[in-house]
Amino acid sequence: MTEKKPKGRPREFKPEYIEQGRKLAEMGATDREVADFFGVRERTIYRWQHDFPEFCHALKLGKDVADDRVEKSLYRRAIGYTHDAVKILQFQGQEVIVPYEEHHAPDTTACIFWLKNRRRAEWRDKVDHEHSGGIKVSKTVELTDEQLAAIAASGGANG
Repeated sequence: MTEKKPKGRPREFKPEYIEQGRKLAEMGATDREVADFFGVRERTIYRWQHDFPEFCHALKLGKDVADDRVEKSLYRRAIGYTHDAVKILQFQGQEVIVPYEEHHAPDTTACIFWLKNRRRAEWRDKVDHEHSGGIKVSKTVELTDEQLAAIAASGGANG
């Protein structure tokens, strides 16, 4: 069964939507999910952002908080981390809670992702091709057929 969209004139904006929208965005809600919460269409959320700058600012602040939390988690995942945890066991018919430290090793994929985004020049995917004849290609350039014919006639790119 398809979800029914509200019909008719969109719900009027209320000042309390500012704080509610910020909290939703902080929890990671998308614009579509914010719209669902308020019972309006997504384009109404966009209109509210345009018409009410304080609502737009609140959503941006909330999204920044959520993004910062994800960034911190990615960093911790990249370098590895330790956290407190518990195991719940049975001993002689009694529940026993055993606290311990759980260690998570650094994650190579998270490291690569972090470095490719934070240190692009050093970590981007760059492919150098060595061709016969000693020509090293590190940048792709599109040439016309006439340009290629002229290079071939002159004896190659270095000729």
